Amino acid sequence: MSIAVITSDHLIELAYMAAAVCFVVGIKMLGKVRTANRGNNLAALGMAIAIAATSLFLLVHERWDTDTLRYLPAALLVGSVAGYLLASRVPMTAMPEFVAFFNGLGGAASMCVALAEVPKLARQNDGFFEKTADLFGAGGPRTLADIGVDFAIADSLSILIGAVTFSGSMIAYAKLAGKVKGSRWGPLGETWMNVVLVLVCIGLAIWGGFFAQQTHHLWIANGGLVLASLVLGLGLTLPIGGADMPVAIALLNSYSGIAGMTTGFVLRNNLLIVAGSLVGASGIILTQVMCKAMNRSLKNVLLGVMGDTAVGKEEGYVGVKSSGAEELAPVLAAARSVIIVPGYGMAVAQAQHKVRELDNVLTKLGCDVRYAIHPVAGRMPGHMNILLAEADVPYEKLKELDAINAEFANADVALVLGANDVCNPAAEVQGSPIYGMPVLEVWNARTVIVVKRSLGSGYAGIKNPLFERTNTQMLFADAKKALEELVAAVKAQ
Repeated sequence: MSIAVITSDHLIELAYMAAAVCFVVGIKMLGKVRTANRGNNLAALGMAIAIAATSLFLLVHERWDTDTLRYLPAALLVGSVAGYLLASRVPMTAMPEFVAFFNGLGGAASMCVALAEVPKLARQNDGFFEKTADLFGAGGPRTLADIGVDFAIADSLSILIGAVTFSGSMIAYAKLAGKVKGSRWGPLGETWMNVVLVLVCIGLAIWGGFFAQQTHHLWIANGGLVLASLVLGLGLTLPIGGADMPVAIALLNSYSGIAGMTTGFVLRNNLLIVAGSLVGASGIILTQVMCKAMNRSLKNVLLGVMGDTAVGKEEGYVGVKSSGAEELAPVLAAARSVIIVPGYGMAVAQAQHKVRELDNVLTKLGCDVRYAIHPVAGRMPGHMNILLAEADVPYEKLKELDAINAEFANADVALVLGANDVCNPAAEVQGSPIYGMPVLEVWNARTVIVVKRSLGSGYAGIKNPLFERTNTQMLFADAKKALEELVAAVKAQ
């Protein structure tokens, strides 16, 4: 009778399976606000298991004097500390650009690994390569495709998609942070230029993977592919306007996953293939959800021809009515139905706890308080849900766009807190930059109270006719301060 021996490789494969299960279940739990926090923690545990298993693999299969093991502890320490500091210090209002920045780092990692893998193989005398002066010397393969067609394709795709993700994500980060205003730099960003760059990338990938038979030819092909892909990433992201940036972030997230998946094929690492596939698929699904929420074409997103919605100037307003908290308090106190519309202004002011306080006051007066959540409010999917959950707002009070729009006609008050583009009637006007985008129809309520610091435009950069409606009252103030005044005034009624 033979006794099965459990080796370190078996333990590593079991750990990879456990990590994959954590990723799948974690992503599933992220689909609901109530379980999202636990899902995030479970996915983080899966990543910790994956890192530990990979470190064990390196310890078992690499010599102690190799650079891999020499730098492994430092890489783990630097990465862990940097990730913790960045994640713990970034405010929720900066989360969209933070996500874009991390997407870019993921793409850059995939690109660098793919570039580094070929010379690493060249140094190995394992039957694939001979240790000669040239990469493809006597006795070795003539091209990367001779190692395996799958390897050649995966290596080129890792470089291409990783570079596009990196440069595109950096532009998205810069746009969200207000560091980049333009939509095109010369011809860069034009559709014809994007098409030319795609063809150049394909040509360089084919040359490097299937025809380059000399070391310097391979590096020229890969170097050119990196450069062309970086420029392509810029060209695909530059034309996308601020109002459409949530779609771009979701798509770039998908790109980073696909880049990781292709790198998994390069390294022949099953867990990386699984994890990358999950991120890529979930990112595409989220992109489709965002496209539906904003009435955008997925084809145009992929080709980078969505167009910049910014108009470059703020149009004047006529007939805007401004009121103070003392004047608006009786309206809220007498209301039987109030729908609160949170937006980016609420996030900036960190006013979610004051929102909950106002909710409690109105509920005690017999008012039915609900929240209208637009899919892209706050410039990031789920942004408002996270903030309101932080303030312990009951999940059942949060209503999505499709479920709440018909209820505005029966609402006494629609209280808009720092939201702009997501409740702009211009979406119903043909020719408007946001025409066709599904919005919250707050103007159908009997009274609309808009809390904003000014009449400044939203991220789409266009005028909001809601502010001029006869049933709209403007309360010009920081959202947190305005809510404090409203709570005090309503209690005094």
